Amino acid sequence: MKTREEIQDRLAWGEAEVWTAMEFKTRVREGEVPGVDEVDIVTCGTFGVMSGTAAVMCVPVTRPGIFERADAVTMEGVPCYPGPCPNERLGLVDLMVYGTAKASPRYGGGHLLRDLADGKEVEVIVESGGKTYEHTTHLDEIPFARVITTRSAFKNYAAFVNRAAGPVDTIFSVTPLPGNASQVTVSGCGEINPLANDPYLTHITPGYPLMLNGSAGYVMGEGTRSTPEKPNIAAFADLSGMVSEFMGGFVTSGGPECLTSVAVPLPVLSEADIARLSVFDEGCSLPVNDIETRTTLAETTYADIWQGTETMVTVHPEYCLFCGTCTAAEACPTRAIMMGGGIMHARCVACGTCVGACPNGVYMMEMGTVPVEGARVPVALRQSDRNRAERICDYLKQEILSGVFRW
Repeated sequence: MKTREEIQDRLAWGEAEVWTAMEFKTRVREGEVPGVDEVDIVTCGTFGVMSGTAAVMCVPVTRPGIFERADAVTMEGVPCYPGPCPNERLGLVDLMVYGTAKASPRYGGGHLLRDLADGKEVEVIVESGGKTYEHTTHLDEIPFARVITTRSAFKNYAAFVNRAAGPVDTIFSVTPLPGNASQVTVSGCGEINPLANDPYLTHITPGYPLMLNGSAGYVMGEGTRSTPEKPNIAAFADLSGMVSEFMGGFVTSGGPECLTSVAVPLPVLSEADIARLSVFDEGCSLPVNDIETRTTLAETTYADIWQGTETMVTVHPEYCLFCGTCTAAEACPTRAIMMGGGIMHARCVACGTCVGACPNGVYMMEMGTVPVEGARVPVALRQSDRNRAERICDYLKQEILSGVFRW
């Protein structure tokens, strides 16, 4: 047995062994199961659509004495909820904004939070006593901005198909999900997810340090809808330290959603930790549910999603016919596709929408299939980005080794 204090001492002396989840699992897959003395911390992470994301802010609007209190607030058109503190006549507004709130079908709270993290200016409009007050602000001017998650980093999700005859609009699909169980939509990063590696919340307890969207934060406890079979956590961190590529907005046929990332450094204190960290995609269950009835139609694992498939889109610009309207760009849920076969990698989350949207084969990615009622149904959408989650694991590792992230 090791103690957390011993690992902290090793970090201070520059002697700690910090591995990413991928590095750890590669060793185990190759038959070289590490001992407790070989590794001290394993960084695990996940990235994808997480609806239970919100932010609490204190936003300056006018000088003191101009308005009494806010009756309604929007930021860049996204509706916010003023309060709970009224900040009477201070010219400030305490507010909450949901990651799923929408200003338009293609812009919502997740987009707003990323724009703020990017340092962009946003327009604040306050309604008070029948009058309107407008102000343009940016994150450096906002004295308090904290992102919270009410539920995040689910150990595993459900995949969805639509068994009905007609398409269905849903937050689990970018375009209406076709009927007759012809496509599968999935979420979850499988074996590198923090809760897949600490499923009983042995280490991930209230007050435990983590990284939320690249910003140092803490676990608040279990999140809403958390169960022993499918645990998830609530967490918080300051928006000012967040990395825009590790967060954002994601447009679905059911409205804008929020992209969130969570990374957790898990200690290796005992053989039990080694055993938990040795989980593979093949051991991470993935039920397949009908989108309307939510009944389970099949059971599979994340190996169907992440083993033998591709995690990045391959672009063949030579196939582009420069259509009048680029169907891939129109469909892209993160605005990452450019005319002529270009991709803005800072925005692309490898969801696969462009693969199905482009009729000329400009975008390609092997996304796998899932067994459903005796047939192999193709995965058409991933709402989690395994490649970006792996980058987040490495980012946390480097922040720990450099001493920036205090564990």
